[in-house]
Amino acid sequence: MRIAQLAGRTVLLTPDGAVDVATASAGRFSADPADLFDQWDGLLDWSWDIDPAHAVPYKEPDLLAPLPEPRQVFAVALNYRPHTAEAGYQEPAEPLVFTKFPSCVTGPFGTIDLPPGHVDWELEAVAVIGRHAHRVPEENGWDPVVALTVGQDLSERIVQLAGRPAQFSLGKSFPGFGPVGPALVSLDELPDRDDLELTCELNGEAVQHDRTSNMIFPVSTLVSYLSAICPLRPGDLIFTGTPAGVGNRRTPQRFLGPDDTLVSRIGGLGEMRHTFRSAP
Repeated sequence: MRIAQLAGRTVLLTPDGAVDVATASAGRFSADPADLFDQWDGLLDWSWDIDPAHAVPYKEPDLLAPLPEPRQVFAVALNYRPHTAEAGYQEPAEPLVFTKFPSCVTGPFGTIDLPPGHVDWELEAVAVIGRHAHRVPEENGWDPVVALTVGQDLSERIVQLAGRPAQFSLGKSFPGFGPVGPALVSLDELPDRDDLELTCELNGEAVQHDRTSNMIFPVSTLVSYLSAICPLRPGDLIFTGTPAGVGNRRTPQRFLGPDDTLVSRIGGLGEMRHTFRSAP
């Protein structure tokens, strides 16, 4: 099941087009994204027998953030060994967690305003929490996760690294700095939920490439670690960390500029595409 948002309504993306879940189910399911996780299990069962006649063509640029108002947005730093090495740090003994404020979330296509400074890319797989979870054992860490999606942890490095300690959350929460999408992909769609290929391209050049199987702390560990402290709620997002290849660790450094095109792709989850412009 691939759940997306079109014109503020919940749709199911199929090979034949987009299916409006409220219309196709004759009102059994709500079109309101706020109701998504209350009806997730029923939607998943229903999605297996969709009549192709309900599907209508759609344009990818019209897709909105599949989860427009997440309740909590967690993110993990230094979760791939090559990225840890390029940043000049030792492998962490436990997950390094910060937050992205929910107001930064935006859709999988479109133009993002660049604030002054050095704006960097960070492709990430994002885990979507669909069930309340507190103190989850690591062996059950996938249980509250109902889907995965593609995310970019865009980061303005000057604000992020200002001060002692650094301002991670502020530098990563400008408007548009949390694009996600194009859809929430249920786990049954993925042959191996722990091994997905990530590729980030800037103006056609591959700048990041790795697999989620190379994360230091896999999703099950992250969910267990976070839920031991914070109750996780349906609709929470966990940005699981980025591979090596970010701009501020290159020689010379490289950052996003006006008219750049950033493609964020994860095998099995889909692709996002964004361009950039100077903030007015």
